[in-house]
Amino acid sequence: MTATVRIPTQLRSLSGGAAEVTVEGGTVGEALAGLESAHPGFRSRLFDDEGKLRRFVNVFVADEDVRFLQGLGTPVPDGHVISIIPAVAGG
Repeated sequence: MTATVRIPTQLRSLSGGAAEVTVEGGTVGEALAGLESAHPGFRSRLFDDEGKLRRFVNVFVADEDVRFLQGLGTPVPDGHVISIIPAVAGG
């Protein structure tokens, strides 16, 4: 299955400046692995040492937070968009 991954501005140096990247994968985990294969460096920015999404990285499929779905096992229907959204803190 093919999906589009939207890359936040802070990570675009890893994707050669591209705001969107097309990847293959039937699940969020597979798609993010495909992103790492095509553009090395994403894994260390998105995942902790245990292979879990970092707590300040939010991933959405079709506007739904994968943490409230099936996590990295969330299915990604063909043609859907995966958005990587860094958490914003401030005060």
